[in-house]
Amino acid sequence: MTYEKTLLPETLISSDEIGQRKAFLEFADEDVARLESVNEVAIRYADAVIEDFYRHLLSFEETRAFFSDPDVLVHVQRMQKAYFTRLTQGNYDAEYVANRVRIGVVHERIGLPVKSYFGMYCFYLRSVMQRLQEEYKDRPERAFSVFASLMKLTFFDMGLATDTYIEARERTIQSQQEAIRELSTPVLLLRPGLLLLPIIGLIDTLRARQLTEQLLRAVRANRAKVVVIDVTGVPSVDTKVANHLVQAVEAARLMGALSIVTGIAPDIAQTMVRLGIDLMRITTVGDLQSGIEEAERLLGYTVRRTGDGAPPLAGVQP
Repeated sequence: MTYEKTLLPETLISSDEIGQRKAFLEFADEDVARLESVNEVAIRYADAVIEDFYRHLLSFEETRAFFSDPDVLVHVQRMQKAYFTRLTQGNYDAEYVANRVRIGVVHERIGLPVKSYFGMYCFYLRSVMQRLQEEYKDRPERAFSVFASLMKLTFFDMGLATDTYIEARERTIQSQQEAIRELSTPVLLLRPGLLLLPIIGLIDTLRARQLTEQLLRAVRANRAKVVVIDVTGVPSVDTKVANHLVQAVEAARLMGALSIVTGIAPDIAQTMVRLGIDLMRITTVGDLQSGIEEAERLLGYTVRRTGDGAPPLAGVQP
């Protein structure tokens, strides 16, 4: 059965996966029993461990920055105590796993570095070992066996949280990249019926597909008749990208919009010819200004001057 109540829909942790992780760490029923047997001890020393833990965190500028608000500090201390005491309460099932997964997501969202995350676990384990030695000073083998079980569970937690931490970071980066692509390729309405799509930067297959989708949405929303696609800022074009460009032009044509491609650099033009890209159905002009002038001509606009040497009027006469 798959447990799906995680903050990341893509991270589906099955009961088989949970079992495999425990088996790899050799975390067995006797480890669970040992941890449950020291639950009262853990509750008794929890406040002291948490106090030492945050004294250590606040002694470093990098981690102190996350707890500048006193109310936030009190809240996280309370949550941290609940986290640590849960380690010795047994029943390390899917609900337990989901809780540990959330911890990775939260740490990623606040921007806590991974090195600090691991450092926190290290400090906690050292503190607990000291408390166990004090508790079982006459039975050192007991302290060692409990600590070994706790260490297995702690590494189990670290593996879950770190996997989710990394995945959450990758999703954040992907979302940022998609947002940058959206912002870097606007479809501009120059005048009724005329759109401008300025493309800047490298184009991969994914971005080419997004460009086509943006263009077609804009054509439909603005009832465009002519689209000027300016590729002056594109440094290189391969076969896939060129074919995507042709497909975008064809798709726009099927929606009733003629496309004019401007700004093809000499080396890109040679590459497209060498690659055998079919450009017969694409209207091309040398630069953006010429492209806009051609688009206006197709739409029936004419530009007139106010007098000798004066700049053209901002408006145009249809």
